[in-house]
Amino acid sequence: MTEQEHIHVGKISGVFGIKGWVKVFSFTDNRENILKYSPWLLKKAGETKTIKVIGGNLQGKAVVAQLDGIHDRNQAESLMGWDIFILPEQLPKAARDEYYWSDLIGLKVENTDGVEFGVITSLLETGANDVIIVQGEQERCIPFLQGKTVVSIDLNAGKMVVDWDADF
Repeated sequence: MTEQEHIHVGKISGVFGIKGWVKVFSFTDNRENILKYSPWLLKKAGETKTIKVIGGNLQGKAVVAQLDGIHDRNQAESLMGWDIFILPEQLPKAARDEYYWSDLIGLKVENTDGVEFGVITSLLETGANDVIIVQGEQERCIPFLQGKTVVSIDLNAGKMVVDWDADF
């Protein structure tokens, strides 16, 4: 399986206590949802390892996790800085007309006039709405508003149609 098929869900950012627990910077929404996915595929500097999550919780603003085989602070410190990935199959199936960001990255984008804009390279969360970043001849930031700017999404065809002026 290639790295692009894995979903980057967080990073081990520190240690918690003396019994081997780690602090996790989670990219999931809600932050503690990262604990639902086990095992994790950890990656750092070209090295990978798989590790099972056996416990965890939200501790203030941080997420802390207990990992299989990690029993003391020194072992936990050795995991600091490792990126956390999961397999797409570990995610619950998205509801109709709902998408994971990882499903949208790589889609070709064109407007309702058939003008090709490029490919979605990333998304941003702005508070008001998410924004897709489309890279083509120029970079475009398009609000991800289904039924408004986003007219249709066809994951099988790898295409999104947007109601967006080509001059923007």
